[in-house]
Amino acid sequence: MVALFAKCSLGALAVLLIALLSKSKSFYISGLVPLFPTFALIAHYIVGSERTMEELRSTVLFGLYSLLPYAAYLVAVYYFSYRYNLMWTLTLATLVWGAFAAVLLVGWTKWYAVAL
Repeated sequence: MVALFAKCSLGALAVLLIALLSKSKSFYISGLVPLFPTFALIAHYIVGSERTMEELRSTVLFGLYSLLPYAAYLVAVYYFSYRYNLMWTLTLATLVWGAFAAVLLVGWTKWYAVAL
């Protein structure tokens, strides 16, 4: 229960930090906060302590590939922000992320998981 509370607190702290930074002169730094590897550290610790090092490396490699849907999301937000209002921009960008994530998951399970 304490571990769950600690994880929730980290998430709340990240949201608070994003909110504070978005109101500052350096508002753009708020885009860096979600990239702090808070949840990656938790995931890597859990996988590394419960699975083999090979499986940890596989998790890390998948994490590297998962940057592609995030990059697609950012490009989509940038592109759509010139054409649509905020809600449409974020909705369409999220759909782009979903499409790229689906392709990643299908590709990973088809090609990489077979190699394991």
